Amino acid sequence: MSMRQDMRADSDLLSVHATGKFSLEEAKRIFVEMMEAVALHGAKRVLLDGRAITGDPETIERFYYGEFAAQTVAEYKNRGVPRAMPFAYVLSEPVLDAERFGETVAVNRGMNVKAFANLEKALEWLATTSVNTPDTGAGSEKKEVS
Repeated sequence: MSMRQDMRADSDLLSVHATGKFSLEEAKRIFVEMMEAVALHGAKRVLLDGRAITGDPETIERFYYGEFAAQTVAEYKNRGVPRAMPFAYVLSEPVLDAERFGETVAVNRGMNVKAFANLEKALEWLATTSVNTPDTGAGSEKKEVS
């Protein structure tokens, strides 16, 4: 089963529901689709609910996905997407990595992203995170990987 997503733009929030078995190639493809929707709708925040994604990504896949996501966000700057735009990922283990490695990779490359196991905490973080001030995760709960 390939990965797919349903997206809904609401005010400044793009809500994404992703499903399917994780593969790096598919994850990259749907990330680009998501970024196209961000640019089209002028979203300022993204909530990706990936709790229905299955699989167990390898550490190197987490690295490559985090690197790709940060690079892609940077490339969309010329389309009006703020580089510091917050992305909240809601995932379940084992797609969710307890060490938050993929998130760390993306944050270290300038992306404002945080992963959660809990939808409510993700929404709280999105509500309090400014587009102009990236959250590096310092002093907060562990980072999650997508």
